[in-house]
Amino acid sequence: MNDVLLQAFRYNRWANLHILDICSTLDERQLQLTAPGTYGTIAATLQHLFAAEQRYVRRLVGTQPRISEKDGFTGVAALKDHAERSGDDLIQAVGRVNPDDSTEVKNDSGEAGRVKHWVVMTQAIHHGNDHRTQICTILGQNGIECGEMDVWAFGEASGGYEAC
Repeated sequence: MNDVLLQAFRYNRWANLHILDICSTLDERQLQLTAPGTYGTIAATLQHLFAAEQRYVRRLVGTQPRISEKDGFTGVAALKDHAERSGDDLIQAVGRVNPDDSTEVKNDSGEAGRVKHWVVMTQAIHHGNDHRTQICTILGQNGIECGEMDVWAFGEASGGYEAC
């Protein structure tokens, strides 16, 4: 795999930890905020984001998920531990996984199929961006700043971008 994909997963991990840092300042009422067009509450979205990320890791390297949406919200601190672990696992998978290999999956109806690893990897990055954006929408609609966490901000934080 190339360094671009590696940096994409480093960005994904960085942005996940950023949104969790923001959410760690929220109280229980704020974690239950939602907005039309989003997945659900901030808490439910976070739980879903990291449970799904663990399922992507399972599809790529076989590691069994440790959380599920069925568990209910496990708390921001616990999710940060999960985000660090699954983020590291995805970064490590870049060097170990052949993108053209495939893995068996079941769709929402329970029907079996196969999916190429490049699809899983691309979905992991897209999924994180989608739900982080939804959380920022909820926060913004409630007057709560979520800071800069786009790729430019990651580039600046990681030495990939310098202002002149």
